[in-house]
Amino acid sequence: MKKIKNIIVVFIVISLTGSCSKKWLEENPPHLITTETLYTNLNGFEAGLNGLYSLVRGEREGRDFTTENLVADIAMIGTDNIVPNQRGGFGFIALLYNTNNESNNSNLRSVFLWLYQTINAANTIINQAENRTDIDWESGGTSTDANKNRIIAEAKALRAWAYRHLTFCWGDVPLNLEESLGSNIKTDWTRTPVADVREVMKTDWLFAEQYLDAEPKIRGKISKGAVQHYLSELYLTIGKPDSALIWANKCINTPAYKLITERYGVRANQPGVAFMDMFYEGNSNREEGNTEALWVWQWEYNVVGGGADYGSIMRRYHNATSHHLQIKIGDVVPLQKTPERGGIGIGREQPTKWAINLYEPQDDRGSNYAIRKYYILNTAAENAPAPADRLPNGYNYGDTIKLSWENDLTGLGNNLVNNYPFIRKYDTYKAETDPLRGSYNDQTYLRLAETYLLKAEAQLKLGDKPGAAETINIVRRRSHTSDISASDVTLDFILDERSRELIGEEHRRYTLLRTGKWLERVQLHNHRGGQTAAARDTLYPIPQIVIDANLTKKMPQNPGFN
Repeated sequence: MKKIKNIIVVFIVISLTGSCSKKWLEENPPHLITTETLYTNLNGFEAGLNGLYSLVRGEREGRDFTTENLVADIAMIGTDNIVPNQRGGFGFIALLYNTNNESNNSNLRSVFLWLYQTINAANTIINQAENRTDIDWESGGTSTDANKNRIIAEAKALRAWAYRHLTFCWGDVPLNLEESLGSNIKTDWTRTPVADVREVMKTDWLFAEQYLDAEPKIRGKISKGAVQHYLSELYLTIGKPDSALIWANKCINTPAYKLITERYGVRANQPGVAFMDMFYEGNSNREEGNTEALWVWQWEYNVVGGGADYGSIMRRYHNATSHHLQIKIGDVVPLQKTPERGGIGIGREQPTKWAINLYEPQDDRGSNYAIRKYYILNTAAENAPAPADRLPNGYNYGDTIKLSWENDLTGLGNNLVNNYPFIRKYDTYKAETDPLRGSYNDQTYLRLAETYLLKAEAQLKLGDKPGAAETINIVRRRSHTSDISASDVTLDFILDERSRELIGEEHRRYTLLRTGKWLERVQLHNHRGGQTAAARDTLYPIPQIVIDANLTKKMPQNPGFN
């Protein structure tokens, strides 16, 4: 409702200013930033792209516009490997699909509108760049055509990224490739078949791939490799594994991209595993040594262009009460917050028991470095600069506090679970940012290991099981787990391997939907809401506010929803 009121206010302001004198309309105040004044040179387009990237980062930047929803939950929670840890945001839906996955859900509405806001921002950049003839594209010795094509490429890559979310979540959706203007407001939108939308996504990404750099000059920008990765996934989605293999290989064979197989960076001399190094603060970006990164999102504290991820993908960084700390023994909250421990516990998402138990004992990805399963009580010297841990009765420094996953997480999530394992890929803590409720660590958003697993899937679908096994083994060897053979390779094995490698990172819901496995595996492995899911829940309902706003043409709802 707040967004609708804001839109109405904007139209009222336009109407009022339209009644002013013609002279006022002809003036061009230098302090007024409009589409016409901004998109006149390369710097203006860079500013527009910065705004577009800011919208894109909303996926992980915390609670969205008017709800308590973490946007990333729409693609990650309520699957075979991740369940809600509380009744908030998409947790409401994932705990009770049968009653809460409905068209008036505020979380669904806000995400749907956010994605179209992102698409419109991209459309504006594309339209202005392609159609205006008065733009100064010169800058830094780079050719006019190169600058123009790179700007359009970034905008098209991000537009396709937004439609990727939309098509996986809602199926057929309105396709809009025009800049929204007062003269082209529509009330008769139609839902474009998902196959046609994906053709546009393919065209956008094929264009973008030609003009993006393998290693963007500015942190946070989408790379050529990320686009190649998305093309590979898209071709798998539309049933063309031969093309998927081509694009996966293009990405994998790029010399700049390599799996992290050795310790590096800020914690190289501390106990740990190579698999986790790319997730530590100071290690995430390519110039910091992360050769595996295809796209890194920026969250620096107190830096222009930075921000904060809420951290509740797996962790929580606010409400510092005993209720929200990771564990309590008797009347004692023993653990101090340290960078190694990642601050306050209780993420809004938790791994399923099935997901925790997927790992072989020697698999680095299932170790305590990657999935928190226990704590060691530390002295002040070991916790420095934090104080010593508080000792519960009967405990000594050096003792272990074990977390428990003997039982599945079940029920409706009313009670937060404090002593359950959690994923540590977002484990970060700074004393100065602790009160600010955010995680200020740059995050690897997309990485090469996932591309290898797309390649293996394509190889399997093409009948090359030996090749698929070797591709998977390349990823597994990094984490010191055992090799597999061709006879081990099935679609379910690849999905299991994706969970072992990518839990908490990949858009797991989309992976399972793409492979036709979402409902089967949710009902099998998810005991905290999975049993309420049905076939209709493979899509979300079109928000009722969108249907109601289509005044001059009826917009059909997804099957099974009112």
